Amino acid sequence: MITLRKITLDNRRAIFNLEVSEDQRRFVASNLSSVASCYVLTTNGGHPFPFAIYADEQPVGFVMLTYGITGYDLPSIADGSYCILRLMIDERYQRRGYGREAMTKILAFIRTFPAGPAQYCWIPYGGDNVTAKKLYESFGFRENGEVCHNENITVLRL
Repeated sequence: MITLRKITLDNRRAIFNLEVSEDQRRFVASNLSSVASCYVLTTNGGHPFPFAIYADEQPVGFVMLTYGITGYDLPSIADGSYCILRLMIDERYQRRGYGREAMTKILAFIRTFPAGPAQYCWIPYGGDNVTAKKLYESFGFRENGEVCHNENITVLRL
């Protein structure tokens, strides 16, 4: 069973050591970099939500959600919307359905509107990341025609 858990002093190193395969590294920042970005977003008025993704008691991935990103060049959909800014499953645990199950948990969390109300959730992704595109589309995300920092923007009405 997949759960989203806070990153703590006890699990942080295990989360920082999770990695995607070499050919996927161009699609996602390291988990350590992502957690550092959470600090920067928080100090600039944003609302990041970093979570470890666990399969039972094993850490298998990481997700970084945001609301109210400031200080960045953003797509028009970003204002007042949630964003799944980073999502990764460690290369050792891919192709087991964990990404799909994690997306279900992620969207359920977002729909609790933990930082405020929103009509949309958006995800930036590399256009050549076919696996990510298929996953997002299977949950109802659709590209809105915007490209930001060479990444396609896909949107879901909450």
